[in-house]
Amino acid sequence: MRFTISGKNLEVSDGLKNAIKDKLGKLERYFTPDTEIIVTLSIEKERQKIEVTIPVKGNIIRSEQVSNDMYVSIDLVEEVIERQLRKYKEKIIDKHQHQGGNNFRQEFIEKESEPLDEVKIIRTKHFGMKPMYPEDACVQMELLGHNFFVFYNAETDQVNVVYKRKGNTYGLIEPEY
Repeated sequence: MRFTISGKNLEVSDGLKNAIKDKLGKLERYFTPDTEIIVTLSIEKERQKIEVTIPVKGNIIRSEQVSNDMYVSIDLVEEVIERQLRKYKEKIIDKHQHQGGNNFRQEFIEKESEPLDEVKIIRTKHFGMKPMYPEDACVQMELLGHNFFVFYNAETDQVNVVYKRKGNTYGLIEPEY
């Protein structure tokens, strides 16, 4: 596996590089040797964050973990990626794709999969939507204490979603047809 390791707001030491290669090197049983793993380390105040992105044919495997210790974040991110790979194996590997040269090892593709957790919707909510502007939807979201809010946009006559972002900012999701 090929590692691309970079840092934001920190100098990536040899110790960190070695820890990343040791820990994420365990993933080589899933991937071919030419698979690229992109790792970005960053520090924001007391938060030490690692972002790992693994582009594979037609998909991206990604995890981001934060803790107060970079080595703990590295341990966490490896566990999450490994769990994702085992859990979603059938979804991320199209059986016809492995003849065309993707990034997964043959042993991983042929190994019996773990049963997928079934997606169950346990509750359905119904609510009336009166037209409102995105700014009003943000206020309503804050009043409810939620981190997202579905509303009928008075400007576009479409159902939209506002959501809370990091740094006390907001995002707007609009459908594209």
